[in-house]
Amino acid sequence: MIKYTIQRVLLMLMTLLIITCICFVLIRMLPPATLPPGDPHTAVIEARREALGYNKPYLVQFGIFLKDVFTRFDWGISDVSGETFGKEVLPLFLEKLPPTILVNLYSILFSIPIGIAFGIWAALKKNSWIDHAISTLTMVVVSVPSFVYAFLIQYFLSFKLGWLPFLAANGTNWFSWEMFRSWIPAIMSLSFGTIAGFTRTTRAELTEVLTSEFMLLARTKGLTRAQATIRHAMKNCMVVILPAIFGNFIGVLSGSLIIEGIFSIPGVGKLYLNSINAQDYPMFILLTVFYTAIGLVASIVVDVSYGFIDPRIRMGSKK
Repeated sequence: MIKYTIQRVLLMLMTLLIITCICFVLIRMLPPATLPPGDPHTAVIEARREALGYNKPYLVQFGIFLKDVFTRFDWGISDVSGETFGKEVLPLFLEKLPPTILVNLYSILFSIPIGIAFGIWAALKKNSWIDHAISTLTMVVVSVPSFVYAFLIQYFLSFKLGWLPFLAANGTNWFSWEMFRSWIPAIMSLSFGTIAGFTRTTRAELTEVLTSEFMLLARTKGLTRAQATIRHAMKNCMVVILPAIFGNFIGVLSGSLIIEGIFSIPGVGKLYLNSINAQDYPMFILLTVFYTAIGLVASIVVDVSYGFIDPRIRMGSKK
């Protein structure tokens, strides 16, 4: 397991470096953002671009970029007009990170127990109308993008009924009730897909486990169906469910670009979209590396967690 983990981490770093290089070159191939005529900062910006090697070969530019990141942890300065002009992109990113983490964390904490409960219910009622209804609804929910739910929630719960606000509240008090209430539409929009995913996974695994021979043995020993399900069936299902939970918690930092934009949540997603529209290349490359790293780390955590949850599973090969 240790050897396998080290190999996966090294492979992840290599993959991250390759993806970063590709994104960096593709971004630098685009013309930099033009400055308004007569902008007093033109000379400073041009001097910085010259120091970053904008007129040199792309690999040389990438080397300068890596040197600044590893030696000074400098990801660049925003050189587009607006509220981010002249500011380092890393502090801006860290400032926008808490709303993204909280919104997605609330969504996962809300989705996981509901999804597992529906999956258990469907498995225990296998081939009944309840099972068919839950399975059909799950397939429908999984097939619909999250932004569709966002528009439906805004229309019915915010516009028609007036129960919830249209957009997120302004301010930096992330743990206030007013802020949480304004995030409820976004949390609900992100939750539907996660609930459906855990429902489908739990139902599939528990249905298979309930027909296993050891479950028949547990029942012959005098355990009720509920006792056998809780003590034995769910324990075996956790081999698949827990890695999925770990992956979702690691992926909580990835956020949701579209949902944050729809509800005007001042998080990383909105910052990413603004960097694309404004051609803020330093911010864009930082967020691209961030999202890529989160995805790679989540995949490693899911793979490695199998071996720790179930001792019968060992990753890697023996020589």
